[in-house]
Amino acid sequence: MSTSAAEFLARAALPVLQRLPPETAHGLGLRGLRAMRRLWRAPPIHANLATRLCGLPFAHPLGLAAGFDKNGEYLDALGALGFSHIEVGTVTPRPQSGNPRPRLFRLPHIDALLNRMGFNNKGADYVAARLRRSSYRGIRGVSIGKNADTPLERAADDYVECLRKLYAVADYFAINVSSPNTRRLRELQAPDALADILQPLQRERETLERTHGKRVPLFVKISPDLDGEGFRDLCATMRQQRVDGVIATNTTLGSQTLRAMARDLGSGGFSGAPLAPGATGIVLELRREMGDEFPIIATGGIMDSENALARLRAGANLLQVYTGFVYRGPALITEILAALPPVAD
Repeated sequence: MSTSAAEFLARAALPVLQRLPPETAHGLGLRGLRAMRRLWRAPPIHANLATRLCGLPFAHPLGLAAGFDKNGEYLDALGALGFSHIEVGTVTPRPQSGNPRPRLFRLPHIDALLNRMGFNNKGADYVAARLRRSSYRGIRGVSIGKNADTPLERAADDYVECLRKLYAVADYFAINVSSPNTRRLRELQAPDALADILQPLQRERETLERTHGKRVPLFVKISPDLDGEGFRDLCATMRQQRVDGVIATNTTLGSQTLRAMARDLGSGGFSGAPLAPGATGIVLELRREMGDEFPIIATGGIMDSENALARLRAGANLLQVYTGFVYRGPALITEILAALPPVAD
């Protein structure tokens, strides 16, 4: 099947899926991609788009954000679309069902989603087994978090356990301390709380590096809702703890206007177009605060090639899509890859 024929099928399926409840549509869409994965032909990737970050080789800057494939069950199917990297999870040590349904909502009039999923996943052991069986050759990120019933003062234990169980199958880890959908999780972005997580993770990584013969980078995924002082404190902590990079940003709790639009849907984090201006601004501020060499992965509101290029101009090294992919499907990948400038030597 040619890429154009496959894209035609994907475009035809999108309006049907978008008539279904969002979480149902998500599952059906993933199963459809898996059924077609051997027929799909990814868009051509030019060699001059290749880049390295933290010693890892990326075929190009565009990847898929965490949350789309929570359990690593569709890595090969999603990889066939042409993503240079895919971040699975967020994974917790033990399986958990997440928040009650419905917990995912579309706001199509503003190209946004609202979710309060709550780290629903099948647990670190299951995800590790799935990744071992995958043949995807791109970069595999794993987003890790704490179980909802783990007290905040013991959160570090959960992150370390995930690191230990998934280290052999991960190319990098995203330390998720910024989801708004696990109670009090964002408190872990405070300087002392974040240091209390990063220090044992760094110690455990030293042991695992000797055992597995590889050093897996640690990225911190941050909130777009930090105030100025909180943002500067977070940057200072990341410098002090020598984290390998940052992922900016997670979903937003939104402005009063945005929350009013979704009042009937309840609580959760917004993603998509409303997040784009703030997320771009945070990338700019991160680059100023952290310096020219600090690795930044940009995500949040990348809905088209213009958004993607704006994030790169702001200082991002890599990009990740989620909500734009939900609304536009594989056509978004083709558009962004065609617009990306060559990577400078």
